[in-house]
Amino acid sequence: MRVISQGAFYSYRKIIAHATHFLQMVGSNSALQRKYWHNLQVRLPPSWLHLFLNLIWLIIGISLRLSNLTAKPPWTDEFSTLVFSLGNTFLSVPLDQAIAPDILLQPLQPNPAASIGDVVHNLVTQDTHPPLYFVLAHLWMKLFPSVGGLVSLFGARSLPAIIGAASIPCIYVLGKVAFRSSLVGHLAAAMMAVSPYGIFLSQEARHYSLAALWVIASLTCLVIATRHIQNRTPLPISIALFWIGINALGVATHYFFTLTLCTEAVVLIFLAWLQLQTSKKFSLFFSSTWWRIYAVATGTIVASLIWLPIFLENRNRSNLTDWIRGSRVGLDWLSPIFQALGTLIAMISLLPVESSQLLVVIPSGIVMLTFFIWAVPILLRGIKIQLQHPENRIMIQVFIGIVTSAIALFLIFTYFLEIDLTRGARYNFVYFPAIVILLAASLAVCWHYPKKLMEKNGIKTIGKWGINGKKAVMLIWLMGFFSAVTVICNLGYQKYYRPDEFVQLIQQTSPVPVLIATTHKTYVHTGEMMGVARELKLAKSPQNSLFLLAHQDRDPNTSTIALENTLKKLPRPFDLWLVNFHAPVAEAVKTCVISDSQSLPGVDGYEYQLYHCQES
Repeated sequence: MRVISQGAFYSYRKIIAHATHFLQMVGSNSALQRKYWHNLQVRLPPSWLHLFLNLIWLIIGISLRLSNLTAKPPWTDEFSTLVFSLGNTFLSVPLDQAIAPDILLQPLQPNPAASIGDVVHNLVTQDTHPPLYFVLAHLWMKLFPSVGGLVSLFGARSLPAIIGAASIPCIYVLGKVAFRSSLVGHLAAAMMAVSPYGIFLSQEARHYSLAALWVIASLTCLVIATRHIQNRTPLPISIALFWIGINALGVATHYFFTLTLCTEAVVLIFLAWLQLQTSKKFSLFFSSTWWRIYAVATGTIVASLIWLPIFLENRNRSNLTDWIRGSRVGLDWLSPIFQALGTLIAMISLLPVESSQLLVVIPSGIVMLTFFIWAVPILLRGIKIQLQHPENRIMIQVFIGIVTSAIALFLIFTYFLEIDLTRGARYNFVYFPAIVILLAASLAVCWHYPKKLMEKNGIKTIGKWGINGKKAVMLIWLMGFFSAVTVICNLGYQKYYRPDEFVQLIQQTSPVPVLIATTHKTYVHTGEMMGVARELKLAKSPQNSLFLLAHQDRDPNTSTIALENTLKKLPRPFDLWLVNFHAPVAEAVKTCVISDSQSLPGVDGYEYQLYHCQES
């Protein structure tokens, strides 16, 4: 039995050696290699091996995405997902009066009477997003019991985590179809499994992981269409209908999916230009090949325009997007460029550079800088070699076109329309899968090009400091893995709000009852206070706490009047915590004594001022 096992082992090792030798010669188009491929293809690893490897990537990816899933408190956008997915509304929270935490948290209580119709109605009338994901979340969260009477945070976050894990085998399919290479597919799946950006999207109770999944599916259709355009054959009707359906689902998930559609349109125009350069015949654009493409474009436009009236009629659209607007002054003109570059880098590598301790930040920054000085030449060289390969050149051009046109659209929105899309790292889902595919295609070259073969073909050795080939690929993957752990531990892509730290500060500072007051314009500000109320409830704090959401329209004094009237009605003593309060307060708090807040620590998302209101 031992002899048979050894024989099988050495036979399999020989097959792998032959396969590796062939793939190391990728980039050449010699007849010898084609003959070698013909003789070798019947001996390639069996399909079960690919399934096994995909299972490994899936297990790694879903394990990372489910780790520490509820350790980080939800922030305002996640609260909107929770409330609207339950079929509830923020309108039930009273304004301009002191309310108990339980009243503030009432929209987070599961509502058995709520239906999918309630979810859709509340969303399209009070929010700025299409309803598909929220409907799915509504059905999904019904499977999880409430926690302390509130909706399960694990239930809400597990849905995007599972969807994010589903993108791993899907990106494998995209890589394999695009480059006709299982290796590219596996490298794409492996990098997607540990991508810090992918982990970030998957661990938030939001719709971005689902939108990224639709991007992968749509790009797969684009790749298939590219092949048919190259071969001048019509796109199968089934693929055309599938492509339209995927695009419709993408727009129904997030309106920014239309940016992906715009990048695909740019690529198709580029392909048309290439074909015109070679054929010099305009009649090609009236062939069955292009008529199918026109049909897909028409169907996609119709599916997208369905949402236009709903989007335009939304009265809350401008208020909810104010944070992303603004003109540029001085050096502020450069910040979008650095924000876009930072997000691009963090798709691959992100160590704890956001830590509050310099002893962590400085070494992390040095390691990341060293890593990119070493890795960027490797990745660029891999792309260059793929561009030299006749069969792969067009696919590299397609994905580069997706990425560059997407970044160009972001900068056009930022600098010409004064809508700074670079401020929201999550919006980069529109081209994130294309980055993963380009990374995988480059690493595939690195994996199979040994130093001797490159020197023989006049190619400079890939890598510095003696790290080349498979070792370089493994090191890049390990950097992605450690970056994923960074995100999981909230040391990268940190939450904008830390209500847990703010509640701890209140408990340590105020021995008397407290009133937590904020100015209110939209449900975003309600979510800020919901985070604090939720932490108080989870901590089972015996402290008597009240909240005031002082509504503010155009006149900021309305919030001041609401604060003054509320302070007159409350029994003293109590501490007043003004949190993100953007209105004049001098008259309202004249009977209270301001505390020296400079000695207190800052808290992310909560700019506060403490007043002690004693008995007269």
